[in-house]
Amino acid sequence: MRRELGLTQADMAADLEISASYVALLERNQRPLTADMLLRLARTYKLDMAEVAGDGGAEQTARLSAVLKDPMFADIDLPPLASEDVAVNYPGVTEALLRLYTAYREEHLALADRSVTRADTADAPDPVAESRRFLAARRNSFPLLDDAAERLAGEAEAEGGLAAWLKARHGLRVRRLPSDVMAGSVRRLDRHRDAVLLDDALDGASAQFQLALQIAYLEMRKSFDALLKEGQFSGDSGRRLARRALASYGAAAIVMPYGAFAKAVEARAYDVEALSRQFGTSFEQTAHRLTTLQKPGQERVPFFFLRVDPAGNVSKRLDGAGFPFARHGGSCPLWSVHRAFERPREVITQWLELPDGQRFFSIARTVTAGGGGWGVPKVDRAIALACAAEHAHRLVYARDMGVSDPTPIGVTCRLCHRAQCMARSAPPIGREMMPDDYRRTRAPFGFGEG
Repeated sequence: MRRELGLTQADMAADLEISASYVALLERNQRPLTADMLLRLARTYKLDMAEVAGDGGAEQTARLSAVLKDPMFADIDLPPLASEDVAVNYPGVTEALLRLYTAYREEHLALADRSVTRADTADAPDPVAESRRFLAARRNSFPLLDDAAERLAGEAEAEGGLAAWLKARHGLRVRRLPSDVMAGSVRRLDRHRDAVLLDDALDGASAQFQLALQIAYLEMRKSFDALLKEGQFSGDSGRRLARRALASYGAAAIVMPYGAFAKAVEARAYDVEALSRQFGTSFEQTAHRLTTLQKPGQERVPFFFLRVDPAGNVSKRLDGAGFPFARHGGSCPLWSVHRAFERPREVITQWLELPDGQRFFSIARTVTAGGGGWGVPKVDRAIALACAAEHAHRLVYARDMGVSDPTPIGVTCRLCHRAQCMARSAPPIGREMMPDDYRRTRAPFGFGEG
């Protein structure tokens, strides 16, 4: 609190009429924070008592416990009470450990990216990869933004909606204009006319999301900057992409507040279409939000999200489920997300099995962006949500489905060693190809033993 207020220990001591050494002892947890001292803090700095008292270290305990579940700590005896003791009594040490672990995760993901990148491009900055690593290292979960968004959503509801809130809080009115007037923009903040301009070709869900996005940029700037300081970016492009991702996260959290959405997903058994109707959001927006439900102490099913175009290009990857596709490029053609274009707007379910035996449950469906009028450009994409097999029973889509016949897929062809795969497009790293002078296998490539 002292640092956030920009005070020295001597400054705070003078404000509270105590000694600087006593402030130091309080910060090191060597003196109890008495009721009298709590009242002084609240009175002196105009703070809410609940804000001063905090949550007893519950959030830090939950975050530390989640980190200590990493397989790298599997051989260390770490009882839950020890984690709680460290988090409550040594918050500075806890924060240091959490920062180190996040930095380790980010470097680990960067190393995985480099391991499958061609040598002649390995040193070139990749802003998209940097942004993805930033999100993946944090499991696409930002409780700081969730808390701020819940507050904003409550204010907007009390005001009568996002448009009314923008008018009351920032003096901005919302105007819908024709696409030709918007000149290629779907949203624009017009400071000269004190207005937020929206393309009138946007459907209801997209228009609402764009308003929430503008609110996120107006209200969450400091939070974005604080989070981005922890990232590792080689240039402005990677940082800007990550910032855009944080803004989209904040917008989704405003439209689908964490508490209400987390409750609804359990009630509706993760039915994406039903959740979309309840919150007035698109299928893609709802699926995207499902990957973010990892707030410590309030976790839901962890999902991996993938979006591809008809050519197989991956335009978005978000990982909250430890799915290897989040680190390595490409995706397996046997995954149903690539066949979704054959069955437009139909939810396709599939059990998947990776070469190491890990099993996942996946749903895939096509989505459309753009359109809204004759001649207005639009693009069709397919999205997939996948979760570990152990969580599948909580999804309405997996009910009455056996796991007896999962589809064997790989991370990418270069890393998959299933030699007999008919869909293979490239030989795996480390396998010697056999000549086909006298024998041609059914699979595209024949390999030696090993």
